[in-house]
Amino acid sequence: MATQMDPKYQALFTPWKIGNVEIKNRIVLCPMGGTSLFGWFELTGCKFDREAAKFFLERAKNNVGLIIPGIAPLRDTFWGKWLWQNEKMFDDLKVFMEEIHKTGAKLFVQLTAGMGRSWAITELVGPLHKNKFTRALVKPIIDTSHELACPSPQPARWAPDIECPEMTVEQIHEIIEAFAKTAKLCRDAGVDGVEVHAVHEGYLLDQFSIEFFNKRTDAYGGSFENRYRFAAEVVHAIKEACGTDFPVSLRYSVESKLKGFAEGAVPGEDYVEVGRNMAESERAAKYLQDAGYDMLNADNGTYDSWYWAHPPMYMPQNCNLEDVAHIKQFVDIPVVCAGRMEPDVGAQAIADGRIDAMGVARQFLADPAWITKLIEDRLEDIRPCICCHSGCFNFSSSKGHYNTQDLTDTMGLARCAVNAETMQSKKHYIKPAKKQKKIAVIGGGIGGMEAAIVCAKRGHTVTLYEKTDRLGGVFIAAAAPDFKEKDKLLIAWYEREVARQAGITVKLNTEITDVGGLDADEIIVATGAKARKLPLPGADKAIEAIDYLLGHAEVGERVVIIGGGLTGCEIAYDLYLKGKQPTVVEMQDDLITTPGICLANTSYLRDFFKANAVPVHLETAVREIGEKSVTVQKAGETLSIEADSVILSVGYLPAPIAKKGGRVHVIGDAAQVGNLRTVIWGAWDVAMKL
Repeated sequence: MATQMDPKYQALFTPWKIGNVEIKNRIVLCPMGGTSLFGWFELTGCKFDREAAKFFLERAKNNVGLIIPGIAPLRDTFWGKWLWQNEKMFDDLKVFMEEIHKTGAKLFVQLTAGMGRSWAITELVGPLHKNKFTRALVKPIIDTSHELACPSPQPARWAPDIECPEMTVEQIHEIIEAFAKTAKLCRDAGVDGVEVHAVHEGYLLDQFSIEFFNKRTDAYGGSFENRYRFAAEVVHAIKEACGTDFPVSLRYSVESKLKGFAEGAVPGEDYVEVGRNMAESERAAKYLQDAGYDMLNADNGTYDSWYWAHPPMYMPQNCNLEDVAHIKQFVDIPVVCAGRMEPDVGAQAIADGRIDAMGVARQFLADPAWITKLIEDRLEDIRPCICCHSGCFNFSSSKGHYNTQDLTDTMGLARCAVNAETMQSKKHYIKPAKKQKKIAVIGGGIGGMEAAIVCAKRGHTVTLYEKTDRLGGVFIAAAAPDFKEKDKLLIAWYEREVARQAGITVKLNTEITDVGGLDADEIIVATGAKARKLPLPGADKAIEAIDYLLGHAEVGERVVIIGGGLTGCEIAYDLYLKGKQPTVVEMQDDLITTPGICLANTSYLRDFFKANAVPVHLETAVREIGEKSVTVQKAGETLSIEADSVILSVGYLPAPIAKKGGRVHVIGDAAQVGNLRTVIWGAWDVAMKL
């Protein structure tokens, strides 16, 4: 096994300083919602989060330099208690910091002023707020008007039919005071610094700084200095309470990438910036440094252009680097860059003095030991983050709907679709089986491989049957587009894990049609799903989505995609990138209406199609597929869309080869069509019980 790191990464492992605090290397674990040490969305009030503490300690032991946990609200979402009033929590924090420091890592606590218009109003909370009576009734439990308060009255990002109230000067001063009091408690608990959240991503302090959102006429609105006054007074108060030598980082967006309410700008688009443009950012970065901030933890975007701060797989790797590197020229304090950062590119940028450190977030969810593996030159062993957001941050929304995320997901952010153990150590863990068994797994897709690995780790003997000549299943098709490079790496990772795991025998080109004759104590059916058919004239002329993705069918220049779900939209995006002329036809009133698909991902595709004039026909039914056209009906009118090729992407139906019962267990899409998260987590749920 190779044990020497590739020299091209060396710059990542040099020390640097934030104020007087030295960090051992240049890799920063950036904050993620759900990883707050003070709990997240706790119905019973905030408490020290042991699961998050365990999460960070494991990564600290695996060579991370600086840890910044997810946002700690200064005021509880429920019951309205201020964080500084909970002294017991800081006693627990002090003990935890002693453990962190034993690893050589440093930790800053990120404190948030709030979300304002970016508060992700759910389908449950929205109606409660809109009704004056229910809003008053639930106010002692959850004060929705306080959560939504922002610089000026304006539509909420997640609920445009709800107007956010204007924050009072008294509320502003309360928040500033809370920053100071909470930061001092953090310092006294041994925390190395704090990060102010945030002139970034369109959160509350960012809303104050951006003229488009801030229409105030008092001391906190109007001029440049007034708009940045809130953020400046926060750092002044923290320094006064904690001393000038206590580091304060600022989460910062260089540019807003904003075209209007709920309108973002995709990479390469020619647009007019209505948020913070580069000229103002050059000035703002220097102004905030001079106010007292010791570091800028930077990327781009707002919740209206969310894909810049939470890049899906469609965004370029290192997508924020050029903007962040530019802004570093205007400050003397360290600047961290985040956003699909790749270690080789980050290392080179650091070596060239363009940035000071590389910010990484979701890769730490997928693989807690990825830095250790990098140091040991075991890059192929790193389980990749595929930027799906389906486990970590699946706030979803479509036309006419608020955040449709399930409540259990809201309370359990920062889990991981590809790593079932992340932030779920009490639910998913490897425990030796009481009785070793012979287990047959039928289907070598992701679910089948995950089940085989977990069963083998528990001590079982596993035979994995796959009817084709390679492992990967339908995910091979899903990973086919060029922008799915991380999906391809995930398949390769699984193939290696299966090969190296003792106790697993793989039988390729072996189709099982009857489980009755299998020599096995337990049988796991992971045979996936089959494409749904459309009963309409000319359907036989259409190409199935999976056949297109696998390259089994050629398409012409003008391609109509029937079905505007995630797969259909990704195919349209892929076709556009290849120079084709895609058209999407969808029966629903919006693209990608399935709950659980993150708005950062869906809004990118919607914005991309709009920016590049890709035709999208919503609330449109297909009536017939002809030789060179598709006949559709929209708003009572029959239309003909020219098409050289037609691709069907209208969903899937479970295709188990055996029913659940007795020794037979059905998992993944064979049980219920879902996504990679449901497949992997479902495999664990079954494998842990055998």
